[in-house]
Formats: sequence, C-alpha cells, structure tokens
Amino acid sequence: MQQAAKKSRSNRHIPGTHHSSPGFATTPLTQKLRLKELTTLQNPGLRLLALLALTALLAPWLAPQNPYDLAALDILDARLPPGSPSGSQHIIYVLGSDEQGRDLLSAILYGLRISLGVGLGGTLLALLLGCSAGLAAAYRGGATDRLLMRLADLQLSFPALLVALVLLALLGPGLGKVVAALAVSQWAYFARTMRAAALIETGRDYVAAARLAGVRGTRIVWRHLLPNCLPTLLAVLPLQLAAAITLEATLSFLGLGAPVTEPSLGRLIANGYPYLLSGKYWISVFPGLALLLAIGICNRAADNAGPSQPLV
Repeated sequence: MQQAAKKSRSNRHIPGTHHSSPGFATTPLTQKLRLKELTTLQNPGLRLLALLALTALLAPWLAPQNPYDLAALDILDARLPPGSPSGSQHIIYVLGSDEQGRDLLSAILYGLRISLGVGLGGTLLALLLGCSAGLAAAYRGGATDRLLMRLADLQLSFPALLVALVLLALLGPGLGKVVAALAVSQWAYFARTMRAAALIETGRDYVAAARLAGVRGTRIVWRHLLPNCLPTLLAVLPLQLAAAITLEATLSFLGLGAPVTEPSLGRLIANGYPYLLSGKYWISVFPGLALLLAIGICNRAADNAGPSQPLV
C-alpha cells in the first residue's frame, strides 16, 4: 500500500513543470517528430505550398506544350482567346495564347517553376546569411553585435527593390544574379529575427550550464541555440518566400529577371501589358492570377508555421 501511494504521488503532475506521459519522454527525436507534425500535418497552408511546388516541378509532364521550344511555336496562333483550338497542333488553348503563339497554360506552369525556384533559392541563401549573422550577434555581443546590427539597419533603410536594382545594374542580368540580389535584399530580416530569438535562448539555464561545463561556443550555437530558434524562423520563411517571389516578378516585369525566351510569371505579365486595353486581357490577367495565387499560398503557409511549445 505504501509503495502504491508513493508511486501515485510520483506520477502526480506538478504545476509549472513539464509532465510527460509514460512512453513519451522528451528527447531530441520526439522534439523533431513534434516539430514535423506541427509544421506539416496541422498546417493546410504548407500542404498547399507543397502542392504548388509539385505542380511547378511536374510542369514538363503537365503542360500541353513546351513554351520554350521556339521551333514548336506557330505565330499564326498568336493572341488566340481562351478555348481556341490550335491551327497547326492538336491542342486547345484553354487559357488562350500570347503574342508568340505560346499556350498560356503551359507558359504559366513553366513560369511558375522559374518564379518559385528563383524565389526559393534567394530566400534560402538569405536564410543562411541572416542566421549566421544573427547567431553571431546574439552569442558574441559587444562590438560584433553592434557592427552586424548596424549593417542590418543600413540594409533595411533602403527598399528591397532599390537594392536589387542597384545590384543587377552592377552584376548584369541572369537568374543567378537575381538569386544573389534577392539574398542580399532579404538577409537583414532573417538576421534581426534570429538575433531576437537567440537573445532569449542565451539567457536560459541550459546555455549557462553548457558554458560552465566548458562546451565550445560553436557547439552551443549550432547544437543548442540554432535548433531552438528554428521554430521562430519557420513563421518568417514563407513570408519572405512570398516577398522574394514578388520581387523577382517585379524585376522580370522590368526586364531584369528571366530571359525573354524563358519567361517567368513577371515577364508573362509584362508581355501582355500592351494588349490590356485592346481586349486581349488573358495574356496578362491569367499570369497575374497565378502569381497572386502563389503569393497567397505562401502567406497562408506562414499561419501556425511553428510549434506551439518551445523545443527546450
């Protein structure tokens, strides 16, 4: 009886402490599984974003036509309204055709792949730069913190479009240059976010215990601080991806993004802009709707993108 009473008291939940069910101990593995569950299964926005990315990757198999194959285009099919049949190919232009005779549905699918790929590449590169700068500023402090944060403040004082335009004017056009321009334009947002999250974590007991135990600073930063700051970045990443896609579309609309022969969504909108007032609305409207849908999905994916409980 006494042993049973002791066991009952030991299993009783103590307020203010973490209570784990039997067989569900808090380990790095269970933390990762909980993070994966909360960022995929319970977030419909992330599922929509994954579906959008899958659609872009499967564009060569989903598109009725290869819009980048100039030999397959027929100028006689130019500017056909939605639902028109092709005069030389056995396809129907569901969304119409543009001024080059490209199937607009195929052009949107291929352009979506470029917009998502360039936006994601620039965002991930900015994430790497910003995380490194934010962690260094929060952990080292002092002159390092002041220098990095003043650089971030200087970066944030200029519009992202202006920074990208200046960089592309210096580097020249090209998709690789656009990715670099997007990364330079966005790294300060990640640096500020990471620094704020890391400053909270550096004041916790486990960081002080690791320092007293003689753990190297690099191990504390990458093994302890970074994993506990990642949930905060999960909410910022989709938002910055939407901003990167918007910025890439703007650059392409201005003629500084994807080449004319392989247009992204921004270039497709620019191609149809001269025909808006002549009744051929579909050349710009449908790519614009696709761009709006992609940005909306990215913003929706940011909702509840992090776990509800800290991964301590």
